[in-house]
Amino acid sequence: MFKKGTILIFLLSVSTVFAQKTVQDQSVWFAYTGQYKVSQKWGYHVETQFRLDNELEQSLQNLYRIGAIYYLPKNQSITAGYALVKTLKPSVDDYFSENRIWQQYQVNKKWHSGKNTMIHRFRLEQRWVEQLALVDDEVIKLATNYQNRLRYLNRNLFQITTLNSNEKELYGVLQNEVFLNLGDNKVNSKSFDQNRFLIGLGLNFENKTRFELGYMNHFITSNSSNNLMRHTVSVSLFHNLDFLKQ
Repeated sequence: MFKKGTILIFLLSVSTVFAQKTVQDQSVWFAYTGQYKVSQKWGYHVETQFRLDNELEQSLQNLYRIGAIYYLPKNQSITAGYALVKTLKPSVDDYFSENRIWQQYQVNKKWHSGKNTMIHRFRLEQRWVEQLALVDDEVIKLATNYQNRLRYLNRNLFQITTLNSNEKELYGVLQNEVFLNLGDNKVNSKSFDQNRFLIGLGLNFENKTRFELGYMNHFITSNSSNNLMRHTVSVSLFHNLDFLKQ
C-alpha cells in the first residue's frame, strides 16, 4: 500500500510539472573537464563551462568547478569541491552569483569485453544563490537563498570503431541526468528541478583525451514562470591524466 501511494504521488508530481506551460529555445555549451591523478589515492578535478545562446552572442551562464578526488578500489571514486556559477537574469539584464559546495560518488563499469563503459554518478550540492531585483532602474541583491540538491547521472559510452592502429576510438554517448531538490528552499520549491538528456559522438585519444559533440535536451522547471525546454549543442573536451604513468 505504501509503495502504491508513493508511486501515485510521484506520478501526480510529474504530471503537474509537465502540465505547466513550457517555452523552448536554443543554446550552445562549451565545456572542459580535467581529472588528474597525482598519487595512488588522490587526484584533482578542474572544470569550466561556458553556456551561450544559439547565435554565440550572449553568455547565459558560466561555471567554474574544482575538487579533490579520492580513488577507491574497483573503479570507484569520491570527490568534494567548490563551484562558482554566474547566470544571466534577463529581467534585470545582469548576472547573479551562486556558490556551491559539492560531494559525489562515482563508479565506472566496463562491459562487452571492456569495450563499453557505464558510469553512475551521485552528486550532492549545497547552493547559495543570489536573488536580484530591479529597483529604480538599479540592480540590487535582495537576498542569498540556500538550497540542497541531489543529482544522478547515468552515462554510457559505446565503442563504434578504432582508428589509426587503435590509438583513436570513435564512440557513441548516451546519458541522462536528473536533478532533485531536497527540503524547503526559495530557489525552486518543486522537488523535480531539471533533466538533461544527451546523445552524441566522441573521439577517444589513447584514453587520455576525449572530444565529444552532441545534442542535449535540457528541461528546467520554474517556481514562478514557464518551464523551459532548451535544445542545446554540446561541445566537450575531457582530460583524464595519470601523472604516475608519465
